[in-house]
Amino acid sequence: MLYLRLALEQFTCNEEKIFWTLAFFKDGRATKWSENLFRQEADTGIFPIQSWTDFEQQFQSQFFPVNAEADAINTLEGSSYYQGNRTVDDYLDSFLILASDAGYMDPWTLVVKFHRELKLNVQSQIATMPFGRPADTDLKAWYAAARRIDQAQLANEAFQSMLWSTTVTPVRSALARPTPFSVLRSPLAALPSIPPRPPPPPPAPSGGVPMDVDAVRKTRSLPLRGCYWCGEANHLVKDCPHRLDVRRLTAEQREELIEDLMALKDAVEEEEVFSAPKEGFV
Repeated sequence: MLYLRLALEQFTCNEEKIFWTLAFFKDGRATKWSENLFRQEADTGIFPIQSWTDFEQQFQSQFFPVNAEADAINTLEGSSYYQGNRTVDDYLDSFLILASDAGYMDPWTLVVKFHRELKLNVQSQIATMPFGRPADTDLKAWYAAARRIDQAQLANEAFQSMLWSTTVTPVRSALARPTPFSVLRSPLAALPSIPPRPPPPPPAPSGGVPMDVDAVRKTRSLPLRGCYWCGEANHLVKDCPHRLDVRRLTAEQREELIEDLMALKDAVEEEEVFSAPKEGFV
């Protein structure tokens, strides 16, 4: 109707208006009704609707409820009409149309119907307002309170959704921190492998010959094998007090020790960056 009024000069007759309107009948019962009209035209050679007024009357008889007031009352009084997942604004728009069609004029009745069909959380917040609770006969105050609470809840839900969807980088636990010496390699790793000790001589047989006794005595009189690291006797490499003395290291061993110490320094600095608290992080 709005387009027909604004572009009236585009239509030269009522038949063009009717055909242009029927072009939008593309679904459900509207499509079947439009097809039936053109089927009648094919059978009789005359389109069954000749005037725009006749078209409006037949459209209303086909698609409008027989009793709009009774239909609106049944909807409002029924148990299936509630706000549901709609916003208060959408629910309020449909409620006002139904209330107008039903002919409800009493403010108290309208407040009761509007309050009963709101979401339970919105109902509870309005009913338990510590101050400023709208009166049971003030329609505008009830509509404004419901819209204000609904918008606040929607804003809170959006904030919570944004908060939980934000990726938070977890702070590394101090228990998982590697020990500093796990990066530094021991200077002993650069040393050549120590050859295994030769097996001890077999024990002398009982009642041996004098040559065997002399050999055993000679073996026992030999000094203990010295340390492979410092060359001193009476201790092994693992017990050597000079194994970390840089004065006894070769140039290659000193360079490798310096590289290990620099790697340890970088690892400690990186660990301090991860463990430091960030500003604004809760």
